[in-house]
Amino acid sequence: MANISKKVSWSGRGDDRGERTPLLNGAEDGKYNRHDIVRSRPKEIPHNAKLLSLKYESLDYDNSENQLFLEEERRMSHMGFRCLETRRWVICGLIGFLTGLIACLIDIAVEKLAGYKYSAVKQNIEKFTEFGGLSISLILWAVLNSAFVMVGAIAVAFFEPIAAGSGIPQIKCYLNGVKIPRVVRLKTLAIKVFGVICSVAGGLAVGKEGPMIHSGAVVAAGVSQGRSTSLKKDFKIFEYFRRDTEKRDFVSAGAAAGVSAAFGAPVGGVLFSLEEGASFWNQMLTWRIFFASMISTFTLNFFLSIYHGKPGELSSPGLINFGRFDGDSVQYNLYEIPLFIIMGALGGVLGALFNVINYWLTIFRIRYIHRPCLQVMEAMLVAAVTATVSFAMIYFSNDCQPLGQDNTEEYSLQLFCADGEYNSMATAFFNTPERSVRSLFHNPPGSYNPLTLGVFTLAYFVLAVWTYGLTVSAGVFIPSLLIGAAWGRLFGILLSTITSSQSIWADPGKYALIGAAAQLGGIVRMTLSLTVILVEATGSVTYGFPIMLVLITAKIVGDYFIEGLYDVHIKLQSVPFLHWEAPPTSHWLTAREVMSSPVTCFNRVEKVGRIVDVLSNTSTNHNGFPVVAHTTENDEPGKICGLILRSQLIVLLKHKVFVERASSRLSHRKLQLKDFRDAYPRFPPIQSIHVSQDERECMMDLTEFMNPTPYTVPQETSLPRVFKLFRALGLRHLVVVDNENGVVGLVTRKDLARYHLGKDGLEELHLAQT
Repeated sequence: MANISKKVSWSGRGDDRGERTPLLNGAEDGKYNRHDIVRSRPKEIPHNAKLLSLKYESLDYDNSENQLFLEEERRMSHMGFRCLETRRWVICGLIGFLTGLIACLIDIAVEKLAGYKYSAVKQNIEKFTEFGGLSISLILWAVLNSAFVMVGAIAVAFFEPIAAGSGIPQIKCYLNGVKIPRVVRLKTLAIKVFGVICSVAGGLAVGKEGPMIHSGAVVAAGVSQGRSTSLKKDFKIFEYFRRDTEKRDFVSAGAAAGVSAAFGAPVGGVLFSLEEGASFWNQMLTWRIFFASMISTFTLNFFLSIYHGKPGELSSPGLINFGRFDGDSVQYNLYEIPLFIIMGALGGVLGALFNVINYWLTIFRIRYIHRPCLQVMEAMLVAAVTATVSFAMIYFSNDCQPLGQDNTEEYSLQLFCADGEYNSMATAFFNTPERSVRSLFHNPPGSYNPLTLGVFTLAYFVLAVWTYGLTVSAGVFIPSLLIGAAWGRLFGILLSTITSSQSIWADPGKYALIGAAAQLGGIVRMTLSLTVILVEATGSVTYGFPIMLVLITAKIVGDYFIEGLYDVHIKLQSVPFLHWEAPPTSHWLTAREVMSSPVTCFNRVEKVGRIVDVLSNTSTNHNGFPVVAHTTENDEPGKICGLILRSQLIVLLKHKVFVERASSRLSHRKLQLKDFRDAYPRFPPIQSIHVSQDERECMMDLTEFMNPTPYTVPQETSLPRVFKLFRALGLRHLVVVDNENGVVGLVTRKDLARYHLGKDGLEELHLAQT
């Protein structure tokens, strides 16, 4: 542990407020000073598989049904609720529209920049092929790649580190109930969009789909609140939805709209949000998310058709166009099913290998490449190496193919091939990744020789593993599909070679599709949603069953070795992520053994000075406080009568809602829910609120503002039952009571997440403050 340096966090900046839970095994809870955290960049915990970070807060997915909330709901008529539902549909439509516009911007920018780059390099190569001096072309290619990537990496590393990567693990954690700092900020969106344009145009082995999902989520989080806290602009609309519960549902819609815009797969987007993202679901939400996805795809295709001079022709399936499988290419035979299963198993093994290598590479980055300048240098190095490897592969390849009349390779290179021919290796390397995937899917038989595909698979696999985790905005979907399409097409070619009847295996494109599904499934472990995404993106409905079979096989085989890539990176950040079920061997644990105790409680009418002291205490940073009938100096627990949040107390102190306030010379105003919504989500710190010595002696009545019906469990409740209740209801705090309904403990997310199933059975993680 001593040789491990600072950990690279998703945010790189410190919102270190979180629920405090005593360390396990009798260790003392470390203390920290909030002012020191503000003044300096927060320290990161060194990675350790036995640690769980305390720096992540939970989100309040359970509504606080206090008197203010109930009075507002009861005053609302049936027509008022109908209007709210209409607004939800309007917001989802806006989310889809804006997400589609962002996708259109990304597509046009990447097309233009990549076109300029490849055209310049192509002209340079053609110029020096005959007279010598191709080293100049290599330098030009490497410099252009490095320049694009450098700009994107600087934007991410120095301005918004949370924008690094695909963003899917962060959004997955957000929807799970974990507050990842700065994950849905406007600045994050701007850097994300700019960064992915630079990454793809810079020739890295990356895709646009992950950043599109993150972008859609950020759009949803902003639009649904009707204001921008970054720009300090409030449009005074959608105020009702300013709470975590509503915001979560809209973020689910944004993630789905991002998938739909990326692949032209509205149904796949809905299923992706359900399978990979959302932790809580209902039928009406499904329809709203589908509506957002449809609007997103329509908006993208509409504006792209106008850009390409074909208004009204909405034929483009999405941001990433795989083309359509039709005719004989979508046919398969039942005796090919075992072959598809074998390909699925191979995809699971290769996916597990990808994840294992990337895991150890990420550990290396955590230890040694933690400074922003080093992160930018590494990204530039990978860009230059990618260009060098690509150039070397093309230079030494002698796979020359004739240019057909229907050739669609936009950047095809002749190099040392004869007139009327092009270099087949250049089709794979001298292109954006999605164009390369499309060529592997649809180019006619004979377009690639086996050696070209084998070498390309190996080289691109290494580049993709090295690239994922760089401090750039990038996704892993397209590189995974490209790797799988390459070895899948190779698999089909080899089948036709070793069999006597080549006509049966005449179309290697279908094996490219199956290989692509197997490889991506082996890396990310998605099943149902990925099946629908590939079916919608390729129009290959016939292949729905084989793709599903392949993905299930890849998941089963891959899970035997290691978790999916997103889960791996969530664990690398020590995030208290709650899976669907508690560990299967945890029934012997009870709420009394996992809860945090003793618990800080407040009386119904509490002294202001004590509230300020509790909230200002730097040794604890609790976010929920049980309200009891009376607190005693002895160890007797007070009877539970409610629960109040730190954020609510902050607002009450800010507005000085004290019992003696009515008799003062200042006018007393009754607090409304609007006052709490206006402060959401960036509630001011307690240090920013001034309370005079006289005001400390005042009293505060919490009855009207606390949740009088918090969820409670007896202290003998088993851990799986506590887990199920906590997870299903989206709780942040679960009060543990004794037989007389007295508060004896409090269960938070970290109390549950610290138990997991290891190699030797149930293991207990240590909690560490960053």
